[in-house]
Amino acid sequence: MAEIRTTHLMTLKLAVNGMQPIGETPAGVRRIGLVAGGTFEGPRLRGTVLPGGADWIIGRPDGVTTLDVRLVLETHDKATIGLTYRGLRHGPADVMAKVNGGEYVDPSLYYFRTVVNFETAAPQYAWLNKVFGIGTGSRPPEGPVYDIFEVL
Repeated sequence: MAEIRTTHLMTLKLAVNGMQPIGETPAGVRRIGLVAGGTFEGPRLRGTVLPGGADWIIGRPDGVTTLDVRLVLETHDKATIGLTYRGLRHGPADVMAKVNGGEYVDPSLYYFRTVVNFETAAPQYAWLNKVFGIGTGSRPPEGPVYDIFEVL
């Protein structure tokens, strides 16, 4: 394949409501970010993120943060969609210290990418069961923001 094409699917904004620390595990420092809600909007779907999602985060010894997130989206027409993604976030130590400290940092200064999967029983969104998404993220103080693209 000569190229991978994408199209913007949605912008996802999450509200995080605290962390549950697990501690130093064989894989790294584990903590769980509790997702309180959020919003998503794109050309073909929009709605809210239902409370109860979580991000199983690992801070690896090499300075990379890994994300393992599960969320439930509710569309404007009351359909529910399971959204899962795995991601990586890393950058220069001084930049990541600011990001992790809750400061706004220009997203071009660090790497924050996700691989996204969807699952739904709603007929009008069944097409999501057949696509992958990829995303770019940023971590402003108010919570993570992702631009998610459908891989065509």
